[in-house]
Amino acid sequence: MEEEGESSKSVKPSVQSQREKAASSRLQKSDSSSDSGSDSDSDSELIGPPVPPQHAAQQGDDDDDDEHVGPPLPPGYTGSTAHSDDDDDEEGEAQDDDDDNPVKKIPDTHEITLQHGTKTVSALGLDPSGARLVSGGYDYDVRFWDFAGMDQALQAFRSLQPCECHQIKALQYSITGDVMLVVSGNAQAKVLDRDGFSVMECVKGDQYIVDMANTKGHTAMLNCGCWHPKIKEEFMTCSNDGTVRTWDLNSEKKHKSVFKPRSFQGKKVIPTCCTYSRDGKLIAAGCQDGTIQIWDRNLSVHTRFHCRQAHTPGSDTSCLSFSYDGTMLASRGGDDTLKMWDIRNFRKPVNGVSGLTNYFSMTDCCFSPDDKLLVTGTSVKKDEGNGKLVFFDRISFQRVYEIDVTNASVVRCLWHPKLNQIMVGTGNGLVKVYYDPVKSHRGAKLCVVKSKRKEKHAEALTQDYIITPHALPMFREARQRSTRKQLEKDRLDPKKSHKPEPPVSGPGRGGRVAAHGGTLSSFIVKNIALDKTDDSNPREAILRHAKEASENPYWIAPAYTETQPEPVFAEESEDEEPDQEPEWKKRKI
Repeated sequence: MEEEGESSKSVKPSVQSQREKAASSRLQKSDSSSDSGSDSDSDSELIGPPVPPQHAAQQGDDDDDDEHVGPPLPPGYTGSTAHSDDDDDEEGEAQDDDDDNPVKKIPDTHEITLQHGTKTVSALGLDPSGARLVSGGYDYDVRFWDFAGMDQALQAFRSLQPCECHQIKALQYSITGDVMLVVSGNAQAKVLDRDGFSVMECVKGDQYIVDMANTKGHTAMLNCGCWHPKIKEEFMTCSNDGTVRTWDLNSEKKHKSVFKPRSFQGKKVIPTCCTYSRDGKLIAAGCQDGTIQIWDRNLSVHTRFHCRQAHTPGSDTSCLSFSYDGTMLASRGGDDTLKMWDIRNFRKPVNGVSGLTNYFSMTDCCFSPDDKLLVTGTSVKKDEGNGKLVFFDRISFQRVYEIDVTNASVVRCLWHPKLNQIMVGTGNGLVKVYYDPVKSHRGAKLCVVKSKRKEKHAEALTQDYIITPHALPMFREARQRSTRKQLEKDRLDPKKSHKPEPPVSGPGRGGRVAAHGGTLSSFIVKNIALDKTDDSNPREAILRHAKEASENPYWIAPAYTETQPEPVFAEESEDEEPDQEPEWKKRKI
């Protein structure tokens, strides 16, 4: 017993010594970890069973990455886990390059062509949602295109001439998209609703008044017009009478305010284009003397910014466009130039490029939705090349991309920010829509996937229903409840669903005239020209019906049975010679 006690006493100190060693080793580890400056104290002690051997190799990599969600990888898996980080980094760098390169965002992989007419498309407009496109041209027509309602036939659902025989200069939807401004070659701008019905027409001014500020409206041809970007009832027009006028949609009898551009000598100059700034506080106008004049919207007397030699005097500045950040202004001149201006320093252009041919007074220029590119079109003469859509970098102003549109001038261009699609109006009556299936949204993508509708020929069977509400019940027609049911009934009707007989070939038969003519004279002429020689004996042809007529009299013989004498024919005697004269001829009178 004593030996057992001594042995137990000897075991206890050994266990205590082991525990002391483990504690000291832990303290040393904690000291070393604290000395090394590691931040994760919770990872120094692991709670639970030991790590399996196949996962031990991956533990070092997992410590650097985020926590992986899911079960551990199988032991035989040899995937590219080590290279996944490098691939992710490369993909991220590629995406960053695409984001930094604005040319990659140009949606030009696909296109559709809308046939407006044969003359120049001089106006384009898109509603804010991008559902409807409206186009106007030199043929006085305004056509409405609904992307959601069109199929691959790409037909406009409405065409009208709101300004009779005046060319359409500008079309634009309001910020709410419920009304549309129509600027044409006459002195009165019109406002139409979404379906093309007139909402208001601006009043015409008195052309015999010298001071244009005292007239109620424009007295000469309009050049341009646009809506206010913030106020949905206000729009602006400029005219050859030398004024820029703002209008209120609710008061069509008189303009809201008048801005009068003036030359350096104080003379009247004609504004050829006008626009609002992005915040709507500034009004800019490009004039025929080459100046660009900008007013405060609430102060119409003196200009806030004035550049006197922006473009060549005598050339029509065709477009002014503010950038989305509101600090830059792009101007497209009739002197074949495109210039960029900083509003904060308006004396000299920031950048400019020449050699961009411009034959139209409404050639567009616009900014890309990300504000990194500037787009405009070029003009060409007939059969002298293709019109192009040219893209410039906003900062360096280098030509970074161009699109060959068609063998005619590129007049109008729109880059819708929501759709990310580019609409182009050309000089040969085409409206082209450029889009990318991945980068673009809705718009042209909705109509290209729809097949063409089949024409319903059976609709011709339905008769027009005449509505007579005050007729007596006995004369009132049954109202057609449904066209489909009526078509089914007409299909069962043998008369209405009878197949038309094919045209007659030859002289005609069955009382029908041949297909070459429907008049009696043509029928007679054709029958005379035909060779109808009959070699049969005419006497036999007549007498072949005699037996049937005598045995079965029907028409004439029964009517004269009582009054008609019976015919008596002399019988020829056998003794008389045939050559001998008859007895009555021998008698003398």
